[in-house]
Amino acid sequence: MSYLDNIRTFVRVYELGSMSAAGRDLRISPAVTSARISQLEDHLNVRLFQRTTRNLSPTEQGEAFYGGACAVLEAVDDAEANVVNLTDNPRGSLYVAAPLGVGRRLVAPEVPGFLAEYPDIDVRLRLSDRSVDLTTEGLDLAFFLGEPEDSNLRIRKIADCRRVLCASPTYVAERGKPARGADLVGGKHECLNLRFPGANEFQWRLVTPEGPQRFAVTGRYECDDGDVLTDWALMGQGVALKPVFEVAEHLLAGRLVPVAEETPPVPVQMACLYTHRRHQDPKTRLFMDYMTQRVGRIVKASEVQVRGMLK
Repeated sequence: MSYLDNIRTFVRVYELGSMSAAGRDLRISPAVTSARISQLEDHLNVRLFQRTTRNLSPTEQGEAFYGGACAVLEAVDDAEANVVNLTDNPRGSLYVAAPLGVGRRLVAPEVPGFLAEYPDIDVRLRLSDRSVDLTTEGLDLAFFLGEPEDSNLRIRKIADCRRVLCASPTYVAERGKPARGADLVGGKHECLNLRFPGANEFQWRLVTPEGPQRFAVTGRYECDDGDVLTDWALMGQGVALKPVFEVAEHLLAGRLVPVAEETPPVPVQMACLYTHRRHQDPKTRLFMDYMTQRVGRIVKASEVQVRGMLK
């Protein structure tokens, strides 16, 4: 398996652009990472990367080898998946990404139950509100809220998630309660924005009598962590647009109240994103089946809890 290990290491170094990053991803030391690349270069009798103290980039030979190396690994993965299908004993590592709120509240609490049911599988969960690239980051699947940009990927829908505009009672007492989206623009209110490098949506999409419309809201508070926005809203610093499942407990306790109820946010889709090849992997299918059922049920239950509070 050493040659395959070397190829797998080469692919991760190529994709991540760093020996140390590839080592962390594969859970091997930098020394082992470097040794595997050197062994592969000796075997092929070419240099696969140009190395300097500050930079690492693939050579022409490295770029040519990458496509074939990926094909080799995919063929091995497919062959192993076929064997697993026959033996009904799924095993191996699952690399999963999810937004922070979804991951913390919905996915992570369900992982122990899944691993108890499938003891030969391990899950490596990565949480971030930024967009992820399944291919370059070596992910098997990613949970997301919204619409994916890459139409070449497959989608497994989990639920349509209701969202709410909310603020603390303290904020409403001090600044007044906005009735509609128009009240939020023009600096009339402090809007708490989820933004991160590469984000392409800087407006809130709300349901109006004329249909869905975008409102260009502004505010002094921005963060790439949705939970921080919730904390700011609880502190009375502004209005937040949140999925109901993330703030249901605060709404029920009265720590947050719905605002701009005449123009509620457009619901957002929650789904799993995966490549066609990954779906053929039994452990990927099992994980999606397991999470879709449980996460969808939790989302719906949270919305039922606060249904009487929302118009």
